[in-house]
Amino acid sequence: MIRVILLDIEGTTCPVDFVSQTLFPFAQKNLNAALMTRSSDAEIDALLQEAIIEWLDDSDPTSKRMLSQTIQKPPSTREVEDYLQHLIQSDRKSTSLKELQGKIWEQGYLSGELISPLFSDVCKQLDSWKCKGITLAVYSSGSIQAQKLLYAHTNEGDITDRFDYWFDTRTGPKLDHQSYTSIAQKLGVQSNQVLFISDHPGECDAARQSGMSTVFCLRASNQHQDPGDHAVAEQLCDIDLEKINTAHNNQR
Repeated sequence: MIRVILLDIEGTTCPVDFVSQTLFPFAQKNLNAALMTRSSDAEIDALLQEAIIEWLDDSDPTSKRMLSQTIQKPPSTREVEDYLQHLIQSDRKSTSLKELQGKIWEQGYLSGELISPLFSDVCKQLDSWKCKGITLAVYSSGSIQAQKLLYAHTNEGDITDRFDYWFDTRTGPKLDHQSYTSIAQKLGVQSNQVLFISDHPGECDAARQSGMSTVFCLRASNQHQDPGDHAVAEQLCDIDLEKINTAHNNQR
């Protein structure tokens, strides 16, 4: 029986283009101003140090060339900014960059410049699942800080209270089935008691490999439109938990 529903964000509860066309450009535009607070903000300084460590281990040819051309050892704030801008331009995943983006977005949300748009079916369905005693959790490539900020400043208000657990790529890559096994362990349930919902077929594949049930979220604006052999839902209210639970029982 499904006890936990684990949800992706982009393309599942929130339009993908909000992230790509609003959040990312906002963070890119304000990155320099954030990094310049390094001397007075210990958290920013720590994230810059983490970015340097990631850079030293980065095998990407462009990253290696940029590192070899740095004047200061370790790289200066300006040089690290150039590296981070390279990661943004090439859409590379970086834990330190995600954390920095989260801090920048926090200022945008607090100022009212940023408001997260949710798909119209999301809040009602989250509330329905909560009323049925289902535990709700988030697993996104964005940092946990960024996840909470997004859900705290939506067009439906603050909905962070709907979720009991938050997971990001510090748990592990979203295309690695071991990440989902680890999440189930942290949730205190068996993998087959978790339903994972995502717009990415590769993530659904990895989750199912761990033993979770999966639903591919097929929104019209999503990049991925081929669900493979996963169950499909165009809206969260299309998901039939009774049918999923029955299928589990029949497999025993």
